[in-house]
Amino acid sequence: MQRDLTAGSVTGTMLRFAAPMIAGNLLQQLYNIADTLIVGQFLGSNALGAVGSAFTLMTFLTSILLGLCMGSGTVFAIRFGQRDMEGLREGIAAAFALIAGITVVLNVAVFVLIDPILRFLRVHPLVYGLMRDYLYVIFFGIAFTFLYNFFACLLRSLGNSAVPLAFLAFSALLNIGLDLWFVLGLQWGVKGAAAATVIAQGASAAAITVYTLLRFPYLRPRRGAGLRLSAMGEIGRHSVLTCVQQSVMNFGILLVQGVVNSFGPAVMAAFAAAVKIDAFAYMPVQDFGNAFSTFVAQNYGAGQHRRIRTGIRQAAALSQKALEARLAFSALVSAVVFAFARPLMGIFVQANETEILDIGVEYLHIEGAFYCGIALLFLLYGLYRALERPGMSVVLTVISLGTRVALAYALSPIPAVGVLGVWWAVPIGWFLADLVGVGYFLLRRSALLSGSQVE
Repeated sequence: MQRDLTAGSVTGTMLRFAAPMIAGNLLQQLYNIADTLIVGQFLGSNALGAVGSAFTLMTFLTSILLGLCMGSGTVFAIRFGQRDMEGLREGIAAAFALIAGITVVLNVAVFVLIDPILRFLRVHPLVYGLMRDYLYVIFFGIAFTFLYNFFACLLRSLGNSAVPLAFLAFSALLNIGLDLWFVLGLQWGVKGAAAATVIAQGASAAAITVYTLLRFPYLRPRRGAGLRLSAMGEIGRHSVLTCVQQSVMNFGILLVQGVVNSFGPAVMAAFAAAVKIDAFAYMPVQDFGNAFSTFVAQNYGAGQHRRIRTGIRQAAALSQKALEARLAFSALVSAVVFAFARPLMGIFVQANETEILDIGVEYLHIEGAFYCGIALLFLLYGLYRALERPGMSVVLTVISLGTRVALAYALSPIPAVGVLGVWWAVPIGWFLADLVGVGYFLLRRSALLSGSQVE
């Protein structure tokens, strides 16, 4: 199934398209939580810290590929909006060749550099061996991550966000089942948790690849067709900047993870558990921003500039309502977190690990009040990417993450501040980027919507 986002009710179209993406990411978080829960409860706090820190590293590595796929998806959506099927096929072939090549290079590099990477992250000796064991297995899944995200972004560019959700659900259920079998049944430890993830990734990657090629044969490159430099250049212009935006964002988080690791296994474990809890608050708005990006891109390609403006207005209205709701929700969440933060952390951490529980509660109290900041930022990322201004998304990311990293490194060594400086750096970075992103749009609104080159 494919959905034309250039026709029909603007609000209804965006919401119907966004809903499966939001559900998919929530599902993704559920099985990430299952991983963390099983490791934390049955393998102990050091294993929890190792897997949590490894997850941050893997998020950075896969964000390079995800950014390339998302940027390519914008080109696909524009060509689909233009009804340029030949250009769409060329773009798919060029993007696949480019990203596949980068995937191979990245995969070889991380295996060769695994120990220098761990030293760079300042991993505690008690956690080092566990983290290395986990990473050595999980690195085999990088190619599967590329395949799944490439075809998921392709399908979403055609207006089909439901099928990627179905394959993600399959992967999630398989991962949880294998986690229980490998970790609890076969006693494979962190290697078992990693193997479960890789197998589930491989299954979903194979399934979505076969589905796309069989269901949409007209998207396959023509036999004997070469790759035109112009097609590679267009993919590169969109993909590289989106890749930079995604990787800069996650590299900043990786640097912050290094600061967290320097505080020892207890803080590592607390951070690993707490970020799983607060991820549920902002993942839905991240996917609405991605859905909004595809909506704008299709209409941009079709020349439906009035519809883009309507979409922006209605998305803004929705966002305003959502923001108002979010403020009320944040207050409610804050109250719930203050009352139930310890039981929430207790889902992942054993009851006797009181230090870890205290640190996690502290983190949740600070972050939980400021999710509106990241919600707006994700919407701005999607808007600028769709309007062919991915450089602005990079700027906003640099502001957000640069602030976060600078403050984390500046404040955490101060004895009176310590790890609190890392926690407070996050919302400060969000809001500074929001101010710049909104201000830029208000100043350049006409040029942005007309397609003029303003950067």
